Amino acid sequence: MLNEQIRDKEVRVISDSGEQLGIMSSKEAYNLAVKENLDLVKIAPNAKPPVCKIMDYGKYRFEAAKKEKEARKNQNIVSIKEIRLSPSTDSHDLNTKITQAKKFLEKKDKVKVTVRFRGREVAYAASGEEMLDKFAQAVEDIGIIDKKPKLEGKNMFMFISPKN
Repeated sequence: MLNEQIRDKEVRVISDSGEQLGIMSSKEAYNLAVKENLDLVKIAPNAKPPVCKIMDYGKYRFEAAKKEKEARKNQNIVSIKEIRLSPSTDSHDLNTKITQAKKFLEKKDKVKVTVRFRGREVAYAASGEEMLDKFAQAVEDIGIIDKKPKLEGKNMFMFISPKN
């Protein structure tokens, strides 16, 4: 709320330089703000009495939008890339998948490594776990295991995240 929208009887007023001007009526505070060609902005409506600040509201909004844009620019969005294997994946194919996973980890993406079992291959889940352990050892220089290999239904998977 700002300027005429503030309907409280009394408000605590802070000047644009940050010093406290004390408790006064909202009309009095608004007149002070108008004298300085600034706005009266309610910054703490739940306080007793509510706290208002005399400031240039347009400039304040511009600065806030600028800070938000800067924060968005520096934000790192992590996506999850999936690599699928099967128990019969050969060593050369596994090395190719490991190379791909390293590229993902260097780009700061998380990697989900999945071993899919078909038919009766589920009986040999230990071979899938060995494959995932081998995979984890190959990327341990740039990645950390988030979740250990886990079997759910006909899929065994683990998550690897990049080291900081």
